[in-house]
Amino acid sequence: MSFADNLPVSESIGVFVGVAGIDWLTDGQAEPIKAVIVAVAAGVVIMAARRWRKSHRKD
Repeated sequence: MSFADNLPVSESIGVFVGVAGIDWLTDGQAEPIKAVIVAVAAGVVIMAARRWRKSHRKD
């Protein structure tokens, strides 16, 4: 399995849209830089959790 197969792209895009949307609704303007940073961080956490669960799976 390659590295690209483990990237949570759809989840990261969802986090980006969610953060940008909340910023836009609460402040009246979206901050895309902040939304990208949060989306990348969430993607890394999701990827790490998936790898950890895969390595600790009992067969």
